[in-house]
Amino acid sequence: MTGQETPGTSAAAEKHEFSAEVGRLLDLVVHSLYSEREIFLRELVANAADATDRRRFEALTDGAKALPDDAKIRINPDKDARLLTISDDGTGMSKEELVNNLGTIARSGTRAFGQELENAKPEDKPNLIGQFGVGFYAAFMVADRVEVVSRRAGSNEAWSWTSDGKGAYELAPAKRDKPGTDITLHIKEDADEFLDTWRLQAIIRKWADHIAWPVSIVKDGEETEANEGTALWRKPKSEVTEEQLNEFYRHISHNFDTPWATLHWHAEGMIEFSALLFIPSERPFEFGETSRESKIRLHVKRMFITDDAMLLPAWLRFVEGVVDTEDLPLNVSREMLQATPVLARIRKAVTGRVLNELKTRAKDDASFLTFWQNFGSVVKEGIWEDAEHRTELAGLARFRSSALTVDADKPESGWTTLADYAGRMKPEQEAIYYLVGDSAESLAESPQLEGFRARGLEVLLLSEPVDSFWPDRLSSFEGKTLRSVTQGAADLEKFPVTGEAATGEAADMDILLPALKEALGSDVSDVRSTDRLVSSAVVLAASENGPDLQMQKLMRRSGQKMPETAPVLELNPRNALVRELARKAAEKSPALGDLAKVLLDVARIQDGESPKDPALFARRLSGLLVTAASNV
Repeated sequence: MTGQETPGTSAAAEKHEFSAEVGRLLDLVVHSLYSEREIFLRELVANAADATDRRRFEALTDGAKALPDDAKIRINPDKDARLLTISDDGTGMSKEELVNNLGTIARSGTRAFGQELENAKPEDKPNLIGQFGVGFYAAFMVADRVEVVSRRAGSNEAWSWTSDGKGAYELAPAKRDKPGTDITLHIKEDADEFLDTWRLQAIIRKWADHIAWPVSIVKDGEETEANEGTALWRKPKSEVTEEQLNEFYRHISHNFDTPWATLHWHAEGMIEFSALLFIPSERPFEFGETSRESKIRLHVKRMFITDDAMLLPAWLRFVEGVVDTEDLPLNVSREMLQATPVLARIRKAVTGRVLNELKTRAKDDASFLTFWQNFGSVVKEGIWEDAEHRTELAGLARFRSSALTVDADKPESGWTTLADYAGRMKPEQEAIYYLVGDSAESLAESPQLEGFRARGLEVLLLSEPVDSFWPDRLSSFEGKTLRSVTQGAADLEKFPVTGEAATGEAADMDILLPALKEALGSDVSDVRSTDRLVSSAVVLAASENGPDLQMQKLMRRSGQKMPETAPVLELNPRNALVRELARKAAEKSPALGDLAKVLLDVARIQDGESPKDPALFARRLSGLLVTAASNV
């Protein structure tokens, strides 16, 4: 400012220095406090909404301060003049309030006013958004100069406040036809985007779509509504239609389905918040491939703050929706949440509510299996990483089973729970057996199951990557240990064979086993006989103390380093091939070395792995076929 009078006035402008703390902090506010420049508009609209709420509250006891019927917040960009004006019909500011509220950082009129409301009735308290006196100064991120013209409700006197944000401001009498405030920003050369109506519309939709007061953007002299204005989550459930809920779900999630479950509630007590959450009925495209973070939108008094507050754990990241609170303290930029027990309590409450919904639906809702097929792999991450809810999540889980028919054409077939499995266990059975692989259909045909089927023992068929991890953390369920059928000897000897058993004369393993172990060397940790095979000749097992075979395979595929753990090679002594190998070992046949390596590669292929050296395997197998063909 040059010290000239404000247009329309005759009195000279008064020049004032900012208070000391403003001089020190203003540069920080402009250059460091906010990560996105567009935040300035959210802050100014929030202040305008506060001022309008304040006037509505004051009008309860002073009719002269009543709001006009068309009260709103107006945003008027002027590209030619490079001006952006935000106007409201709120309570306005007197000269003294301009000095106190805009001349001293962190002395917010909103905050001071909030202290006045401590004794007011709850239903009369306006939803004041501002908690700090720095939001206004965000305007200097995009403006070289800011002019404020304000008229206090109940007064005929208006004043202007003008500053370039460099240490001083000027006050002068002004004119305004009615109470309220105009904030005019002289936009910087590199901030042209904030003069485009489409950009302003997008910012309002993102940050202030659900504040209570209408926001309009002026274009070519016409006002266009810029915000939704309705916060469905704040309404009683009885006042919200299913159509409105579905439309809102699609708006925030960008999905095209209808929600499988809708959770709409208002929490009161130690903490107060409203929530509107949705569980999709279909798995979104590319879901979970880029991030494991929950993106529930956090609002404070209707104003969007962030979707990075992690209001739900990662194992519920498929949930969409909004949580809106009155109680959450924010830091001065409103972008980063303070470490506060309030947020921790909100997280706990929201997580508990979603988990209870899943537990209720799991009991008697036939569609729960559809939910599980969509998101069960995500929920099982919680068994691995969430000790607090591990047992509850294990109770929700659904699994394919060797005891139930698996039909690829009927997705609902072959599923069970851990509790149901436990109810079918043999009286002497101490472990819940499981097998991990790439698909339930291939697992159902695995040689690993032969001995279990022969003894009538049920095995869970786990076919998702996370299944390689969570059993180690759960360890037991209802007192029953979880045990992989590939994890060493599976104590089958105590169970009598009730089905098909291995037949034929047993091979002499005393000579064969050490011969194979010598031939295979470090490729195996042991070679031993097994009674868990019926028709197959060979199978791989993990050592007693080593990781499960599928875990080892998954880690290798993902490029993770892990100690080399050679598998155990188990042989069926009654198999014809094993008997022939035993004869070769007794004869000290030089072919036994190649036969042993082919046998190991066959075992790898059975478990869904590739031979260690595919080309060498092919040559050895071709040689064996030539020999077999010549003997026909």
